[in-house]
Amino acid sequence: MSYFRAIDPFPLESAEHNRLHEFYARLGAGTLSTTRCGGCGRTAWPPRVYCPECGSDAFTWTELSGEGVVHGFTVQETGLPVGFLVAADPARLRIGQRVRLTPLRVTDDAKGQPRWLPAFTPDS
Repeated sequence: MSYFRAIDPFPLESAEHNRLHEFYARLGAGTLSTTRCGGCGRTAWPPRVYCPECGSDAFTWTELSGEGVVHGFTVQETGLPVGFLVAADPARLRIGQRVRLTPLRVTDDAKGQPRWLPAFTPDS
């Protein structure tokens, strides 16, 4: 079977395709992380390969807590990308509800390597 990148909606996460490959590797290990600028020290979300503040492309990785709070949400019934909340009942979801990181494994790449997206599960 051939691999058709044109119909693949998920990012290529390997080092040969993505300078942020470390983000995906850490995500696959259950850790949420982002970049911190080596020039001015600014922490960015989402992770970036250059600093929007000072333009530096030097960065280090920093761990985030993997926990958060719902500030707003919508219900998406079709289309891509998959949502950031998994196992969430929209009727029971509420603003202010705590969430925790639950990395979502999506379709493997053409070489069979796993790919991950950040997703969160609401606390009960």
